[in-house]
Amino acid sequence: MERFLNQNCDPRQLSPLTLAFVGDCVFELFVREELVCRGNCPVKKLHQRSVEQVCAAAQANFSQKLWPHLTEEEQQVYQRGRNAHVNHVPKNASVADYHAATAFEALFGYLYLDGKLERLRELFQLCMITDSKGT
Repeated sequence: MERFLNQNCDPRQLSPLTLAFVGDCVFELFVREELVCRGNCPVKKLHQRSVEQVCAAAQANFSQKLWPHLTEEEQQVYQRGRNAHVNHVPKNASVADYHAATAFEALFGYLYLDGKLERLRELFQLCMITDSKGT
């Protein structure tokens, strides 16, 4: 099991929105590490590039890429996240994209809290692969 802290935490017992709360920062850390390791550039540029990848629309797109590669357990976690009742949808996101992004983040939070960093690395790499259309 790999996590920053070795506290007892069973992600199966947490709500999908709690998982998304953790998954949001887990995914953003992956994105930031990827950007920084590509090379040094101004922080403003790093921030702009990060925002492009962590917004709801981008995460909804990543969700579509990941779905065929998810295990049955991961698909169940994703579905729980997608069906979670959210109280607020940001004005710059569609409802569908926001639900897909919440599901995506719930999956990342679940896998992180379950100590599956290697699986997170695999899924992150799938997100970063672009097809011939550049999506």
